Amino acid sequence: MFDLTDRPRIFGCAPGIDFSKALVDGLTGRFGNRPPEEMARVEIFVNTRRMQRRIFELFDLQPACLLPKIRLVTDLATDPMAADLPAPVSPLRRRLELSQLISKLLDQQPDLAPRSALFDLADSLALLMAEMQDEAVSPDDIFGLAVTDASGHWQRSQKFLEIVTHYFGVNPSEPPDQEARQRRAVEALAVKWGQNPPQNPVIVAGSTGSRGSTALLMGAVAKLPQGALILPGFDFDQPKSVWENLENALQAEDHPQFRFRRILQQSDVAFDEVQEWLPGLNTPSPARNRLISLALRPAPVTNQWLAEGPNLTDIKQAAADMALIAAPSERVEAVAIALALRQAADRGITAALVTPDRLLTRRVRASLDQWRIEPDASVGDSLDQTAPGRLLRHVAELFGTPLSAEALLVILKHPLVNVGAQDRGAHLRWTRELEQKFRRTGPAFPCPKDILDWANFDPETKDRQIWAEWLTQTVFDLQDVSDRPLADHLQRHILLTSALSAGPGSDDTTGLWAETAGREARQIIDDLTREAQYGGILSAFDYVNLFHSVLKRGEVRDPVLPHPDIMIWGTLEARVQGADLVILGGLNEGVWPEHATPDPWLNREMRAQVGLLLPERRIGLSAHDFQQAIGAKRVILTRSVRNAEAQTVPSRWLNRLTNLMDGMSDEGREAAKTMHQNGQYWLDMVQALESPAPVDSALRPAPAPPVSTRPTQLSVTAISRLIRDPYAIYARYILGLKPLDPLHQKPDAPLRGTIMHRIFERFITEHRFSSDLAENKRVLLQIADQVLASDAPWPVARILWRAKLDRIADRFMAGEALRQANGHMLALERVGAFLFAEIGFTLTAKADRIDRSESGGLLIYDYKTGQIPTADQQKYYDKQLLLEAVLAQEGAFEKIGPAPVANVGHIGVGTQPKFSVVPLSPDDVATARAELIKLIAGYQQPAQGYASRRAMASVRYAGDYDHLARFGEWNETKTPTLMPVGT
Repeated sequence: MFDLTDRPRIFGCAPGIDFSKALVDGLTGRFGNRPPEEMARVEIFVNTRRMQRRIFELFDLQPACLLPKIRLVTDLATDPMAADLPAPVSPLRRRLELSQLISKLLDQQPDLAPRSALFDLADSLALLMAEMQDEAVSPDDIFGLAVTDASGHWQRSQKFLEIVTHYFGVNPSEPPDQEARQRRAVEALAVKWGQNPPQNPVIVAGSTGSRGSTALLMGAVAKLPQGALILPGFDFDQPKSVWENLENALQAEDHPQFRFRRILQQSDVAFDEVQEWLPGLNTPSPARNRLISLALRPAPVTNQWLAEGPNLTDIKQAAADMALIAAPSERVEAVAIALALRQAADRGITAALVTPDRLLTRRVRASLDQWRIEPDASVGDSLDQTAPGRLLRHVAELFGTPLSAEALLVILKHPLVNVGAQDRGAHLRWTRELEQKFRRTGPAFPCPKDILDWANFDPETKDRQIWAEWLTQTVFDLQDVSDRPLADHLQRHILLTSALSAGPGSDDTTGLWAETAGREARQIIDDLTREAQYGGILSAFDYVNLFHSVLKRGEVRDPVLPHPDIMIWGTLEARVQGADLVILGGLNEGVWPEHATPDPWLNREMRAQVGLLLPERRIGLSAHDFQQAIGAKRVILTRSVRNAEAQTVPSRWLNRLTNLMDGMSDEGREAAKTMHQNGQYWLDMVQALESPAPVDSALRPAPAPPVSTRPTQLSVTAISRLIRDPYAIYARYILGLKPLDPLHQKPDAPLRGTIMHRIFERFITEHRFSSDLAENKRVLLQIADQVLASDAPWPVARILWRAKLDRIADRFMAGEALRQANGHMLALERVGAFLFAEIGFTLTAKADRIDRSESGGLLIYDYKTGQIPTADQQKYYDKQLLLEAVLAQEGAFEKIGPAPVANVGHIGVGTQPKFSVVPLSPDDVATARAELIKLIAGYQQPAQGYASRRAMASVRYAGDYDHLARFGEWNETKTPTLMPVGT
């Protein structure tokens, strides 16, 4: 196949070339009319299974022939020729073993790291071990480093590294990791080839040699009589002087061609000895390749821009088929990409999105779904985001924590729960009714009795009782899960999940494990079950963390037949494939390239000394992916100017490219401007797509329903709402719409107010107030402890509320002494109602506290945990106490006869306690009565509408019914529009 030579054969394909197609074309061209069996003798090593499949597909498009042997580089670890090597252990087993070793170390020295980082440490240590084995670096090499460690970090790192030393070297009692076996297999193969080199062609194609064992294999292949390396994205435009400067890893690791420099050095091949794999093959854009090569020069020699920039005379041609989209947000970026892919699909050209950003690919797929376009994605969805994965996660999170109403409903609403039983419709109906019960009356943390009492409320619903019994027997009593072996945790977890999926009276779990995601989840669980013996004893907390980390490693691809011309590739897949249109998405720092992952064990200098890869290696690989992809025929570069949190920084390569073009001649600046204009076309398309048709702005509503439907009874607090926001009264009492209580109950201000009312009510009724204020305070706090323990199931909230009560208790006792001196308590939480016959309207109230003075007058108090209303607010809006005085004077409160009201007041029990008293005269009460009659009589007129947000306390105040009134489409400056309804 190749001419005989004593020099290693290294070929390259320029950036932008469809590497797999060039490989196949080069093979068939070199064989020509040779016997067909010679092709079958060719052995090709590739680095991804996707490339392997594509090579087979390309051969299928050609006339019938014998195929070469196409193998994966990583398959050497399991190759039969290495049968004398011990079988490798699974990565999962090794991580479980490491987690146990780290756990024992943390038990002995808890100050080394928090226990919550146990599995993250195991993962990180496993990655370091894999890299050390791949690069043939031993623990002794690391321990031999001369390190000045003033902080003690290196000593802590050594503690962890010491526990894994027995995994290195040839240890008969310890089977090797996959990376160690791969290295040994490659070393054995290199020795074998050195003694008896194969005479058939052996090719390594598409690899950059970034891994130690792969680089070793490439070096061995390059020395074979018929061996050859074919490098993807090789920069033939880079001057020899630049190649010679790519020697220092600390300075050049992030350059796209750095790995190729290492391969050439390893094989003792000069840059100009690298041959084109297909001589004369036209790259999609030679001018762009030259431009990108100059833009990506290593940082110390970017002054070459000034020397070489003027020689680039075809900048306009280089940028002719390029567009730069600088989207204002991540969402707009995704929609713009989707539009470009849709246009490509309409025109029948192949298009690919290349990005390492999974979130961006999910957004793009969601946007494409509106046109029913399913792209061929090389990267699937994470298993923990699929339906089986989510259910398994939700169930795992029940272990070791109190069962909340929210967590219970999340599980019951899952689409894979109760799918084995006959009537899922009934399950959904009862779940909805149970949710309504939780929202109305709670509790926040239900127990089995709460569920059974709810189900037995209606004795005739036998099926609901059976369902409730199934529920209580399944998901309760998981809070006190003890420490136990991993196998026991896993068994209970899977049994519980299966029971939930099957439903009451059923053992059919096919719905849980069906489809691609279910089968992948089953495989992950089987692997974990098989290796569970190495997991040791785990707490519930540790088990949940472990299960989540294992589940995240699963990946599920959509089984739907994808569009043949629309692809979404990861950067690794894009190296060896091609498309007519390539979109490079997510070109922001931290995304592409990703930030260098911090190493908790070794710094850059230490890594360089022992021969490990530097953190910038991934940046260099990403740079090579960028250089390879941007050489396509048509290219769109995209980034978002902002993400969800802040302004973003453009990718360093995009910055270099635009800076180079802007700093060149007028031609370069014009080309850059054209590139931006091409991108603006897609942003304009997004705006056109999402711009709604012009509509008139909404009117500020003031609905006027028939008088017969208007309320004839309101509470004193509703009167204040009628004054400030009449629309809320219309929606609540006429339309019958009630705000939906939150499912996730929080220790918020209203709940705190309710609990504080309960505490003071018990204190006043159960304790005889004495002159010993300290004793009074002790009793108050004792009652508070009892009420908080039963009514506030939030430990932090209990502590905070109790502390606040302790701070205000002394001032409350001083105020209570004054109240006790001025009168005696008659009633707490007393209900009252009175019919105003002249307008046919009933006013109701519940007074917090009513006292009677020595002179016989009534004293009405209202407890306030929030701010006490000002005098003006009480005069114009907050009429609660004045209206309660009206009711008291009419004798409306139960068991309290008509009596004059001497004064009303607020008892502040909030952060700033205050006792505020307002004396009342008979005229004040009469005025309040007259104003109430006038207000209600006004709303009994057909022409009086219930205006929205008539006089809010603040513009920022959010009403429960603002969305129904379409507030936001109008503001308070608009005059309310009378809207007759129901006529």
